[in-house]
Amino acid sequence: MKRVYADMVGDLFHVGHINMFKQARLYGDYLIIGVHSDSTVESYKRKPIISEDDRYEIVKNCKLVDDVIIDAPLVITKDYIKENKIDVIVHGDDTAFTENYKVPIDMGIMEYIKYTEGISTSEIIQRMAK
Repeated sequence: MKRVYADMVGDLFHVGHINMFKQARLYGDYLIIGVHSDSTVESYKRKPIISEDDRYEIVKNCKLVDDVIIDAPLVITKDYIKENKIDVIVHGDDTAFTENYKVPIDMGIMEYIKYTEGISTSEIIQRMAK
């Protein structure tokens, strides 16, 4: 069994998140999603609108996801990969945080998936503000 890992905020859950899950599943048999806590997200951007407990529950109940890791770390380490038996790590091709994925990149287990254009949490917030 090939275990695939992706991490996310998952705020204002939308079709872009579903597309990420579908693409990530193409890399293996078992999809693990790490969801970042409110404090982790707030350390590099705004506080999520949907609480971490609600975001964990939303992702846990998505049929495309086999397992959820709560309070996922921003920086992926060898120990984290080993502890969670991760074979491949995927992330959207929009990422600006390559330093967070240095270990899986160096290990040759990092894959990038297409970001869904036209939809994002930031874009939804902008539409709501108007």
